[in-house]
Amino acid sequence: MSDLTTIELLWLEKRIENRIRFGKPASEKIVDHHRRILSFLPGSIFAFVRWTSNDFGTILSRIDILRAVAPGQRYSTVPWVSPGGESLLRLAGWPKVERVLQLIDAVESLGIDPADAAPDYWHHAHNRLSVNEKPRAYTRARHQAWLHRRRMAL
Repeated sequence: MSDLTTIELLWLEKRIENRIRFGKPASEKIVDHHRRILSFLPGSIFAFVRWTSNDFGTILSRIDILRAVAPGQRYSTVPWVSPGGESLLRLAGWPKVERVLQLIDAVESLGIDPADAAPDYWHHAHNRLSVNEKPRAYTRARHQAWLHRRRMAL
């Protein structure tokens, strides 16, 4: 068994779109024109966006921000993700997904890769958005505090 977390990305025009919004894959395998498999090292953080529709319109919009787990760690199961991941954020419904995508854009506008942002920020965003409240903005000061805490833990 591999130490990597794998995600199958699928794109079927106007039907299914599974994609990574951010993250640093360790490897990529192209299966065919519609499918790719990305692998992430333990501890890597990534955003997985899923969208599905049928003849009547959108039936699923979901975003998961996950941390890849090491063997033996607890994880949540997520479709298309093997074995699963530590859930930092999990929201469904286009308005909430769109809001998370805006938060990701805001982090990137600071010059910070969202995969390097503090995991507790994604927990905070999940908690606030799940009850229709506005999350606090991610700031450079918050990011510097996260980097300092991470260095101290090593």
